[in-house]
Amino acid sequence: MAGTALPGRLKERLAWRVARLVAVRDETSTARTLVLEVPGWPGHLAGQRVDLRLTAADGYSTRRSYSLAAPADGDRLELTVQKVPGGEVSPYLTEVFSVGDPLELRGPVGGWFVWRPADTAPVLLVAGGSGLVPLMAMVRARRAAGSRVPFRLICSVRAPDDLYYAAELRDAAGRDPGLDVTRFYTRAVPDHWTSPPRRLRAEDLAAAGWPPDFGPTCYVCGPTGFVEEVAGALVEIGHDPARIRTERFGPSGSSARG
Repeated sequence: MAGTALPGRLKERLAWRVARLVAVRDETSTARTLVLEVPGWPGHLAGQRVDLRLTAADGYSTRRSYSLAAPADGDRLELTVQKVPGGEVSPYLTEVFSVGDPLELRGPVGGWFVWRPADTAPVLLVAGGSGLVPLMAMVRARRAAGSRVPFRLICSVRAPDDLYYAAELRDAAGRDPGLDVTRFYTRAVPDHWTSPPRRLRAEDLAAAGWPPDFGPTCYVCGPTGFVEEVAGALVEIGHDPARIRTERFGPSGSSARG
């Protein structure tokens, strides 16, 4: 109804805030993690995202949505941005945006594609390319909470150099007891790999994931085609569709809940 005041927390999430870049980390040759300081940040759940707004000197502005890459840490949050050739926003964020520079953001956004430390069901995470970002936030949130909930993460990328957070995932056994990580490569494999590159199949999900009768919550994130194929394969091998949560990423870096 017009004129009705928005609830306080909703107004807080919809308000644009000024964030400043305080640190960067290169994840691949074309992807960068941005560490932002956001005064008064209300916190967020693993799997949520934020809207960014960039405004040019002539007043032109554009917006994009990016998943948060780490759990809440006071007024700091992390985004990992993949440069999209010919893109309007990602080349600026990955090549021009510098420590101390401001941008506007609002959020957190989304409440379906999230994981909470209080959840006790086993978790299966399936990532296609940059779809790993919100799933990595869940892995990190589990670690930060000291959770013993068993996680299995399946990553599908084109080549070894395209895997985000490679060193952190390589050390998963020592850092995150109860987290199993399985990698698949679609175009090129590491030198020591014994199988050729190929796309993720239903039998791979059955072998590397949880049996359906364990009742896991499944999170699938990546390009639309990947998400649809994986979600369909999970149902095919017996997983409850009601326990499959999906998020699809478009070419602009925007995302949509499924």
